[in-house]
Amino acid sequence: MNDTGWTYELRNFAELKPRKSLATDAADNLREFILLGKLAPGMPVRERDLAEAFGISRTPLKEALRILESEGLISYGPTRRPFVADPSLEEINDWLRVQGALEALAGELACETASDSELAEIEKLNTSITDLREGDEPLEAFRRDMAFHTAIVAASGNHALYETHAVYNARLWRVRFLSSQRTASQEITRREHLEIVAALKARDAAAARTALKQHLRTAETNIANAKAEADAQINTEGKPE
Repeated sequence: MNDTGWTYELRNFAELKPRKSLATDAADNLREFILLGKLAPGMPVRERDLAEAFGISRTPLKEALRILESEGLISYGPTRRPFVADPSLEEINDWLRVQGALEALAGELACETASDSELAEIEKLNTSITDLREGDEPLEAFRRDMAFHTAIVAASGNHALYETHAVYNARLWRVRFLSSQRTASQEITRREHLEIVAALKARDAAAARTALKQHLRTAETNIANAKAEADAQINTEGKPE
């Protein structure tokens, strides 16, 4: 996509989003564009064009970029020019293994501390993921998928765990979204989610811990395949200038 094309698309996309603060609103829009691949890994982020597209000054835009930098979505080169982060598979797997340990602990704690209503909400979220996928709403299905995992962590009752998990979740959003679009992995994901829900409802801490760790190990394989496919597509089509 050329500069004019993606600037125009960014402007139209921004107009659809409800306003928060200027910086957080811009960060939300940019995050979603990165998630959807509208801003590809390694692509330079042109601050002037973005500020114009969002109708804001460069001060809140710089703040938005700092937010995304803290989430691992934006990086800076030697000249301090921002670009979309392109983490290696080794880095991604490091993050996934930490996230797997965090979610395993969260599942164990949730079995001990979660209320029945919290567990019912987790089950409801899981059901809605399947309904949305069948209704051809992949982005909303992915949001619910992430909400499912976040709800389990929240049900642990451990705020420090929740905050730490949020950091890794933000860094892994794009690759997990790519993974979620692979139809070959969706049935495995559905089955593993059901196992997680069953363990939580039974308040079987050991089973919940095992099921969540296995789910993140499966994610490693899915993400490796999804990233390879995405990289192959970029190499075929060419990265944006």
